[in-house]
Amino acid sequence: MKKVAILGSTGSIGKSTLDLIERSPDKFEITALTAAVNVDALADAARRTNARLAVIADESRLRDLEDALQGSGCQAAAGADSLVGAATGDSDLVMAAIVGCAGLRPTMAAVEAGKTVALANKEALVTAGDLMTEAAKTSGATLLPVDSEHNAIFQSLAGSRIDQVSRIILTASGGPFRTASAEAMRNATPAQAVAHPNWTMGAKISVDSATLMNKGLELIEAHYLFGLPSERIDILVHPQSVIHSLVEFIDGSVLAQLGSPDMRIPIAYALAWPERMPTPAQRLDLAAIARLDFGEPDLERFPALRLSREALEAGGSAPAALNAANEVAVATFLDGKISFPDISKLVDMALQENESPAPRSIEDVFEIDRKVRTDVTAMIEGRCA
Repeated sequence: MKKVAILGSTGSIGKSTLDLIERSPDKFEITALTAAVNVDALADAARRTNARLAVIADESRLRDLEDALQGSGCQAAAGADSLVGAATGDSDLVMAAIVGCAGLRPTMAAVEAGKTVALANKEALVTAGDLMTEAAKTSGATLLPVDSEHNAIFQSLAGSRIDQVSRIILTASGGPFRTASAEAMRNATPAQAVAHPNWTMGAKISVDSATLMNKGLELIEAHYLFGLPSERIDILVHPQSVIHSLVEFIDGSVLAQLGSPDMRIPIAYALAWPERMPTPAQRLDLAAIARLDFGEPDLERFPALRLSREALEAGGSAPAALNAANEVAVATFLDGKISFPDISKLVDMALQENESPAPRSIEDVFEIDRKVRTDVTAMIEGRCA
């Protein structure tokens, strides 16, 4: 029985993880589940899986969680320290699926504790990549990528040495605005931006997919996961989302991982690693698909890709600033207060104004995050005034 803690159990990745575990109850034991504010969903999952511990991040909801778990035998807890406790407690694998910079502290705690961490929170590596990879080296932690693109690279490497790789190629669906005109994108609504053509995801990551910021964050994440410089990481638009990423080796061979656009496939690979486990994902019918298309991303219509590469190459505090600015801008767009193109414009402005030194601790990361959020909020208020 593999003991699993799921950080962010009520989100898209958390629900898919629970679905797989509940299909294989003889293989996994849930030791801890966490959620931000959704008490009902957290308590329901804890009861179904006989979880030992359930943690709600919002401390004001602790009594509600205790009431919902009464008689279940599951311990209820709340707050930031309890999230860290869930991450560092009795588990063989920690699924790190808390969205945004909010997941950094418990994810880092799991790494420092030497856990095997299935990393679905890309923002943790984006904002604190050097700190996290160094902590993993020190503690002996194993980082398993859950993002479909990085998981595909991990599978395609299949034990090969990274010095045998000439480049890796991340694929992007292109999102809902892949063929949209600049005018259509200026008038895009939040409902249109979250309507991804292939994947079912949360609102924030869906907007990131629409701007291609998601791919930019994955570019930075790939650098830290696989140790390759920016110039050896390419991005290719592939609207069918069948090939999830590719690895080109020094002999000219190119290996790719293919699969249906179902996050349960990469999640299952991380859960069962180094073995494999069955999933209910739809099997590929290549004859029915008939064709696979590829193209270069349009950096004029999707400037988030350019900004992400610039942040990666600048290093220091730039990736953390990029992430913080994007989180504020996306939330403001979803509230209907700015236009779709304004997301990238605000990120660009934040990067130009960022003068913070490189972080030396996660407290430094949080300070960069706080400052950039304050600055971007002021920019937005100035625009909306």
